[in-house]
Amino acid sequence: MQKNNGPIASKEQTAGTRGCRVVILGTGGTIAGTAEDASDNVGYRAAQLGVEQLVGAVPALAAFQLETEQVAQLDSKDMDFETWRRLALRVEAHLARPEVAGLVITHGTDTLEETAYFLQRLLAPQKPVVLTAAMRPATALQKDGPQNLLDAVTLALDGRAGGVLLAFAGQVHSAEQVRKVHSYKLDAFASVDGARLATIEEGQVRWLGWPPVAQAGLGTSLVSALTPNVWPRVEIVMNHVGAQGSVVRTLVAQGLVDGLVVAGTGNGSLSASLEAALREAQDAGVCVWRSTRCDAGPVTASAEALPSAGALSPVKARIELLLTLLQNQTQARAA
Repeated sequence: MQKNNGPIASKEQTAGTRGCRVVILGTGGTIAGTAEDASDNVGYRAAQLGVEQLVGAVPALAAFQLETEQVAQLDSKDMDFETWRRLALRVEAHLARPEVAGLVITHGTDTLEETAYFLQRLLAPQKPVVLTAAMRPATALQKDGPQNLLDAVTLALDGRAGGVLLAFAGQVHSAEQVRKVHSYKLDAFASVDGARLATIEEGQVRWLGWPPVAQAGLGTSLVSALTPNVWPRVEIVMNHVGAQGSVVRTLVAQGLVDGLVVAGTGNGSLSASLEAALREAQDAGVCVWRSTRCDAGPVTASAEALPSAGALSPVKARIELLLTLLQNQTQARAA
């Protein structure tokens, strides 16, 4: 673990009883990526630089009390359960330290919204845990990572912040609401139904609203002892024109799935063929939830329909279902 013992942050930044130290956990991603050509924003290799190098490339960060720790070094398209488990335990350990005001996690953009939701549901932290990332590699002519990292540290020190958040392109989003909505633009993230929390402007956080009251965290004990091969198997299927149930039936017949989230059209609507297969899966003991492939809006619950995932996106509904199945397993072992 590396330490940067810069000046103590201002009173405004450290409101309340929080400490004034920020721990930055690195997991790789584009923010740590490099390309041979500085003009190349696409043909790069992610996760090449360590978190200490990322911090060292932002001179303004020398003014803060920081620690860095490399938890993983991967492209976030390859994020896995074991890294999630290890990351959650490290976040929990640092949050318990009184001198720590908050945490920053550098991450790839592809699965950032999933990691953010996973951490929020497990930990529901009172202190801020701020994820940040970049759409361009660290070698780009106009890199976005350094400003995003500086903004994330600023947010982690803001006494009004709490929970798992994303600081990206000058915007602040909650773990529950944020989604990646563009494949290439620098402002690639948005919040469902416009639920943006704040902006970060010239080193100052301007709050636009307060985060909703979050559910209590489930606790890291749910995953702390898990090995990768014992996590529940939850897959996502999608409704579309001509959707059939063959994929669902194959997964169930081969014993490859414990839960299914279906990304329905509109308000969670399903083709007759796909719905029939999903009901067969449910009868066979597979837990099935309906979500929507729409960018925003909930799926209305109905006694006649398959269970609704509410306003969760398909990928976040998958995480919620996975955690629900883990809880069920834990309760069954305790009975």
